[in-house]
Amino acid sequence: MKNIAVIGTGYVGLVTGVCLSEIGHKVTCVDIDKQKVKLLKNGVSPIYEPGLQELIEKNIKKGNLYFTNNYNEAFQDVEVIYIAVGTPQSESGSVNLQYVEEAAKTIAHFINHSTVIVIKSTVPVGTNEKVLEIFQNNISSDIKIDVVSNPEFLREGSAIYDSFHGDRIIIGSDNKNAAKIIEEINKPFQVPILITDTRSAEMIKYASNAFLAMKISFINGIAEICEKLGANIEEVSNGVGKDKRIGSQFLKAGIGYGGSCFPKDTLALINIANEVGEPFNLLTSVIDINNRQRTKLVKKAKERFGTLRGKQFTILGLAFKPNTDDMREAASIELAKELINEGGKVKAYDPIAIDNAKKILNSSIHFTDSIESAVKGADAVFIATEWKEIIEFPLQRYKELMSSPIIFDGRNCYSIEEMKNLPIEYYSIGRPSINQFLYK
Repeated sequence: MKNIAVIGTGYVGLVTGVCLSEIGHKVTCVDIDKQKVKLLKNGVSPIYEPGLQELIEKNIKKGNLYFTNNYNEAFQDVEVIYIAVGTPQSESGSVNLQYVEEAAKTIAHFINHSTVIVIKSTVPVGTNEKVLEIFQNNISSDIKIDVVSNPEFLREGSAIYDSFHGDRIIIGSDNKNAAKIIEEINKPFQVPILITDTRSAEMIKYASNAFLAMKISFINGIAEICEKLGANIEEVSNGVGKDKRIGSQFLKAGIGYGGSCFPKDTLALINIANEVGEPFNLLTSVIDINNRQRTKLVKKAKERFGTLRGKQFTILGLAFKPNTDDMREAASIELAKELINEGGKVKAYDPIAIDNAKKILNSSIHFTDSIESAVKGADAVFIATEWKEIIEFPLQRYKELMSSPIIFDGRNCYSIEEMKNLPIEYYSIGRPSINQFLYK
């Protein structure tokens, strides 16, 4: 068991700290947000993530997990410190390292013994070296600090599962002893561990996310062509994904990716490439396709209605993906804004993300507490997030509740064969329209 401190109780920091405590380490999570720490001390998670709340409560009771605003308290007898603070995108698209650098300076100010520092935040190649330089310039020479890169590969909505069933754990260090310490910490996860040099570890994170984003944009580009040719993107994706060299994951057409990673990391990698004089045109196209997908449903609606002015619309699902309350770069944001700009009236429903959505979306949007109240009287429904609750909502209820049962499905939740047997106009992504113009 190691004594570990984690700086930052955002999504990555909190999940990391809680899961490390679950495998037996003594973990203290430190954050400057006093209200957040107060909640966590009481066993309340400030973010929604399946299974997280239960693990917080469990490990507080076991005495493995602590929360504090006090750095002296957090760093007492600590052997390893994880930096898991935000790395937001600057206006130029580059990564803002302000919080990482501030965390390093804070550690340098408070630490009084040799320690291994782990960078968990997603950072550009070379950042670990810059952080080490901060320590070298701000602590006495008799305190030895090693810096290790340990990027996260957590999917929101399944982060706890991913922590214990991941494909690999990446440890990047130019010091074998430091890498060995972090390897020993992570062994109880029983996930394959790959040790690399520091710069390669930093690059693996960006390359992985960029490749997955590319797969999503690729299949969405194919979906555009399928619509023009009368092919079905579901069958095309299935056929392509059967090729073991390609695989079926991330080949589901829709209205684009969102969240805290793919949009930010793809743009960051483009900036990194430009800085070294190697423009990444392929990745630029990935972003362009994704941006087009976000307004795809509005384009379909305009083709169907002619004008959207005065129409009553419903958006089902607001979070960027199911099983999270994260609204960062969610497709629903652009969808809602476009519908309002076109003169439409908008109601919206999400099982979890409404509070976060209210902070971002136009105040003229009416948020409801059920699917029924959201779709009642609507001229059309737009599905933006494939929550299980939304997928399992009885399709005949649309006919009963809506002014005109017209669905624009941005996540291809239903099969074409199923929709053919229902009195519903159905428009999806990369597939033939069903019952087109049934309600005029």
